[in-house]
Amino acid sequence: MSCDLKASEVPGPHYQGDIFDIVGGGFDLMIAHPPCTYLSYAGTSSWNLPGRCEKRLAALDFFRKLWEAPIERICLENPKGCASPTIAKYSQEIQPFHFGESEYKTTWIWLKNLPPLVHIGLPDLFSNITEAPPPEPRRVDKSGKRRHFVESFSDTAKRARTFQGIADAMADQWGAILLRNPVYAH
Repeated sequence: MSCDLKASEVPGPHYQGDIFDIVGGGFDLMIAHPPCTYLSYAGTSSWNLPGRCEKRLAALDFFRKLWEAPIERICLENPKGCASPTIAKYSQEIQPFHFGESEYKTTWIWLKNLPPLVHIGLPDLFSNITEAPPPEPRRVDKSGKRRHFVESFSDTAKRARTFQGIADAMADQWGAILLRNPVYAH
């Protein structure tokens, strides 16, 4: 089931509303993508604008409430930002190209009772490669910094999307954990 304040973009079970209306409803796994607008280090140039501190504190409180939700297995996903170590240190740093996408976007995940996501760079007898080659930067700015995004900062909805390869890995790997649990093996 998905949950968001907005309507779902894809078919399937979806709760449109506040996640805390349903978070105590007996879920075994929560994969949450808290809004990163006020948490991400990408926006540090505007951190000191009027009202931003209050919004950042509210975003951190929302993140904390998700992290402390009464659910056995939790994954929170966000880009590099102030939630680590303010709330908890992130558990794993991943890239979309680790999971077959030809994109670069440093992503942190916080894991509670879940193993790190596995990605395979070299084949072996038991596993297939999951990684795509690391992408080249799209441009180099005046300071010499390699930039991987061409979208403007105003296109936050597009930049905030979770890459399908990462979502598939979460579903495949952590869904398998739930299926191995005798409670689900009916």
